[in-house]
Amino acid sequence: MDKTLKRTELYQWHVDQGARLVPFAGWEMPLQYPAGPVEEHHITRRSAGLFDINHMGQITITGPEATAYLNNLVTADVSKMTEYQASYGLMCYENGGVVDDVFIYRLPERWFVVINADNLDKDWQWMTDHRDSYDVTLTNVSSETYMIALQGPRAMDILQRLVHVDLLGFRRFTAMETDVGDIPSVVGRTGYTGEDGVELFFPPENALEMWEGILHIAHTAGIEANAIGLAARDSLRFEPGFSLYGHEITADITPLEANLGWACKFQSDFIGKAALLKQKETGLSRKLIAFELTKKGMPRQGYAVTNVNGETIGEVVTGLYAPTVNRYCGHAFVPPEYAKVGTELNILIRNKPKAAVVSKRPFYKPTY
Repeated sequence: MDKTLKRTELYQWHVDQGARLVPFAGWEMPLQYPAGPVEEHHITRRSAGLFDINHMGQITITGPEATAYLNNLVTADVSKMTEYQASYGLMCYENGGVVDDVFIYRLPERWFVVINADNLDKDWQWMTDHRDSYDVTLTNVSSETYMIALQGPRAMDILQRLVHVDLLGFRRFTAMETDVGDIPSVVGRTGYTGEDGVELFFPPENALEMWEGILHIAHTAGIEANAIGLAARDSLRFEPGFSLYGHEITADITPLEANLGWACKFQSDFIGKAALLKQKETGLSRKLIAFELTKKGMPRQGYAVTNVNGETIGEVVTGLYAPTVNRYCGHAFVPPEYAKVGTELNILIRNKPKAAVVSKRPFYKPTY
């Protein structure tokens, strides 16, 4: 393994549990555990999964003009967010392409922005380059923040056993600051799996204590909970139709093309707004679709999509086996005339056409 790769504080725990570790976004991360990614996927859907996602980045924004600065930077209208609310948004280039997709938390006296691991350096540069004359202070707190996710229908049952506050009124897309066990944490009722659950932010020196504490309290209560690797995280996010940077969204793909127009609040004046409004006016030349193969086969990112006449019309951006629905399927970009549900296509797998059909998105409706 490349010695230049970074390791999370839970690296040795993953090794001891027999995880298969792989390079990911500059980190050595667990791809899967001995149970395998399909079983890990099912465990999260039926009970609870625990994810080490400390490769993600976190940036705080403070100052008297923090709200105005952030409202110019992201497609969400953060001016309407109240304290302890959370929101999904995108940072766009002037041409409408995506810099990154982010999660934004409004906390007392600061904004807390979570960004993708691969994009940390690029995002930081973009955010600092666009401070302009705003009276704000940006702080990269990634190295002093540990991030894990607890997801699944029993996730809140587990968390309630670790906090002293009543979680009954803790709504989706909000956050709180509280002790989890004895560890001071920011808890966001957000996630990336299509299940209920939370993402936890706390000091790195408490990582093992937090991780083992969650698993211990779950098992003591008779609740199934297991560590989940990156492979299952990908299939879990795919089924409910969540985008992954470098796949469904990139610098060359706009939110409108990626079916993320709902995340663009055009009453707000954000970078890239003019280009997106123009694209809305002129119409899209391609759209993101979901497809499923009619027979077993594994589509991969970059595989060509053809029409029934064999003409190349697009490209797969995500392809995998979706365990919950037991289908071999994926996402692809194609011209709008091929985006109607039921349209027959072919996916070139090892240069051989495999029959596919455009499917309704998402494959799995989030439980929340």
